[in-house]
Amino acid sequence: MTMSVRLSEEDSNLFKRYAAMNGISVSELIRQSVMERIEDEYDLKLYEKALAEYEKNPITYTLDEVERELGLR
Repeated sequence: MTMSVRLSEEDSNLFKRYAAMNGISVSELIRQSVMERIEDEYDLKLYEKALAEYEKNPITYTLDEVERELGLR
């Protein structure tokens, strides 16, 4: 799929220089950057959900306890 992005001349030059400095194409730079942003936001949502669940029931277990419960020891 092809997409277009409108950039100022200043931003375009910055993207090109940064991509060249890292030995990648501008397309790869943009793809990597967007994927990282999506992953970061997804991770943050998962963290917020886990924190809310923990605050409702703040019981924790040690690794030894979990391994025994799962029959791994």
